[in-house]
Amino acid sequence: MPTVVITGCNRGIGLEFARQYAQGGWRVIAAVRDAARAPQALTGLPGITVESLDVSDPAAIRAFGQRLAGQPVDLLIHNAGTYGGDRTAQEFGSVDAAAWLDTFRINTIAPLLLTEALAPCLDAAPAAKVAILTSQMGSIADNTSGGAVIYRSSKAAVNMVGKTLGLDLVARGISVVLLHPGWVKTDMGGPNALITTEESVTGLRQVIDGLSIETTGRFFDYSGKEIPW
Repeated sequence: MPTVVITGCNRGIGLEFARQYAQGGWRVIAAVRDAARAPQALTGLPGITVESLDVSDPAAIRAFGQRLAGQPVDLLIHNAGTYGGDRTAQEFGSVDAAAWLDTFRINTIAPLLLTEALAPCLDAAPAAKVAILTSQMGSIADNTSGGAVIYRSSKAAVNMVGKTLGLDLVARGISVVLLHPGWVKTDMGGPNALITTEESVTGLRQVIDGLSIETTGRFFDYSGKEIPW
């Protein structure tokens, strides 16, 4: 039975990842900020182990890695993320510097630190994979409208993290992919979004399934379309 570790599983895309992988026969380690407050929609799934993890806290990340020591991890999905506070605090002239730093801790730094913490677990699995949920809004080439500087910059930065991990982990046989989930009907995406979490995750899983060392370090959307940096 393969094992997947997924962050940010309390709702939205993370919860749907947990549901689909559990349904597919995987052992799912679902990380949420507070396991005691995890929703029944998550805890009631078969094959689920819910773990507490505050990805903004480097000490908590290290402790999480220590708790999983000795367990092979076939797939690590960095799903936890934040938009970065009030949208009005992301526009020129009103950027909230404290919110910007907090967003980088969660969206950009945490995926690197958690991959480092779980590297021995990934090494213990054959052909392990790392998937980082990013956004097309992190594409510099695609930015034609401006605004949302906190969110955009945190995702552009994690794209560089993922590209670098793709190169750094080749020798260990671990492949890495950066994923844009689409405009999804979640708390962040809002009710006017174009696709459901089920549609997004179904597509993302297909992209992950096709990931290999030959395609490591690249940026795709949920349909498998490659996105420019």
